[in-house]
Amino acid sequence: MNFSTWLVESSGIVFASIGVILAMLAALGSAKGLSIVGQAATGLVPEEPQKFGKTLILQLLPGTQGLYGFVIGLLILLQLSSDMTLAQGLYLAAVGMPVGIVGWSSAVSQGKVAAGGIGILAKNESQTTKGIIYAVMVETYAILAFVISLLLFFNFGTMFA
Repeated sequence: MNFSTWLVESSGIVFASIGVILAMLAALGSAKGLSIVGQAATGLVPEEPQKFGKTLILQLLPGTQGLYGFVIGLLILLQLSSDMTLAQGLYLAAVGMPVGIVGWSSAVSQGKVAAGGIGILAKNESQTTKGIIYAVMVETYAILAFVISLLLFFNFGTMFA
């Protein structure tokens, strides 16, 4: 069997696997967002080590998008089958797109906002909650994308029953 024959016969599982990869783009964004906040926090903590806990809260925020992507990626992964049709594979690839693309972008953006929250913490610790609120606002869109991916996933069974 040559590669093109294999690709045609296995196109369903290939595209569904791409859906897993797309969902995990959210983790890539989380890693970047975490690094942005971590870099800002490492400038503050050596000077004021008692603020470590509050910097950690701000740093953890961009990590949630990676978790959303992981959940969707795992759900798709559990559907993989060697006899998947091309339509099923393409559908599962589409399931991974909302959480992966929006999650990636929002995690990086949330990291930037949370890094600004580190600036608030450095200048006026009593106002830190406002920095957290600003960062959490960005999370809203990651949650919406996660819900869309979940709805698409749970519709998979009815589409291909």
